[in-house]
This record gives sequence, structure tokens and C-alpha cells, in this order.
Amino acid sequence: MTASEVSGAVERLRVIVCDDDPLVRRLVRDALQLAGIVVIAEASGGREALELTRHYRPEVVLMDVAMPGMDGIEATRRIVAEVPQTRVVLLTGSKDDELALSGLRAGAVGYLTKDVPIESISQALRDADAGEAAISGHLSMKLVERLRLVPEASVGTRPVRSVLTSREWEVLDLLCGAESTDEIAEALVLSAETVRSHVKNLLRKLGVSSREQAVALAANLRAPSAPFDRTAGRPAPPAQQH
Repeated sequence: MTASEVSGAVERLRVIVCDDDPLVRRLVRDALQLAGIVVIAEASGGREALELTRHYRPEVVLMDVAMPGMDGIEATRRIVAEVPQTRVVLLTGSKDDELALSGLRAGAVGYLTKDVPIESISQALRDADAGEAAISGHLSMKLVERLRLVPEASVGTRPVRSVLTSREWEVLDLLCGAESTDEIAEALVLSAETVRSHVKNLLRKLGVSSREQAVALAANLRAPSAPFDRTAGRPAPPAQQH
């Protein structure tokens, strides 16, 4: 059930539009409301968007990137940290792929350029509320190219049953490749803070106290002949011979 569904009834999606250009805000607001999306507030900058999000707690914020004062990427980072149930979709006139990746690492779930059809924006907001990514086509290929940078040598056969989530395994795979926190964040398009959180969680689940110990344990976790002890988070000891 998405944030817009309550007691089996679908409510209208509530959105805050943030852009320093009042004309853009008006055009987007009018188009979204024609599409059945409620624009509950407008912001002219990142700091105002953050304050409005704290107050209204909308399902989605449509955020411009380049703005005076607090820019859209910093505002996204703050919103994701303080109001995690709200999703952020970035909308910008720039086609800078690195800027897009920075926005996604900050916690945005979508990145659209302002030349997309307005109906694509309304659909992207609905997708974001449903837990789906909303990314322009050219950026999707960029993300595929980034995934190819993940070192194959570090990726082994994972146990079918594991206390680690898929994302935690991705982080562990990169730790095995001696990647730093910033390098893992770059490869997985996450913020460094999110990577540190995943590392902390996987260390706890594996019952180890350092990244080095997790890397040492990873080889045993992947061993196909080692039965996995789900409760302990590590391979079970071999059966006693009688």
C-alpha cells in the first residue's frame, strides 16, 4: 500500500513544488492539478521547501536543483534525513549526468529534465509515491554504466538464505574489493551516510566488529558447501563425525 492509499481508498497525491522561477511553479502546479495531483504548497528555495515539508509532510516533493541559498540537492539530503516518508523527485534544466548522480546519492528517487512532457512529470510523481524510481532515459544508461564498475572479482555466490539484505550484500561485495565508503556510495548511487548505515547493520548481523572481519567472513558465507545458519548469520559448523 502506498502513502496515498488509506483504508482501501485511494486519496489524491499531495505534492510540494519547489522552483525559484514563479512561472515554472505556476505552469507545473496547473498541469499537476489538472492531472488530479494536489499541490499543497509552493517553495521558491530549498530552505523553504524543507520547512514546508516538515509542516505538511507530503507524499512527494518536486524539487528544482539550481537555486540560490540552499540548493535542491542539499534540501533533498535534509528532507530525506528529517522526513524519510516523503520522496523527492528532482526537476532541472541541466543534463549534467554527474549532477543527477549527486542528487540520487543525496536521496532523491527521481531525476527529470524540464524538457520532458508535463504528463511524464505527473506520472513520475505517482511512480515515486508507489516506491518506483523516476529517472530520465539517458540517465538510466548512465546508471547501468556505473554498475559495470563494480569489481566482478569481489562478487561471489551468495547463500540462498541470508540475514543480509540484497543491498547489504552489494555493500559487502564492494568492501571485499577494498572500496572506501565514498567509492561504495559512488558505485551504488547512495549517500555516504547511507553506506555507513548499511555497513553498521551488516556488521551487527554478521556478529563482527570491523569491516576487515566482515570481509574475512564473506568467503565462508559464499561457500556453496557450507550450510547457512540463519539465526547466527554465519555458516553452521560442520556436523560431528561419529
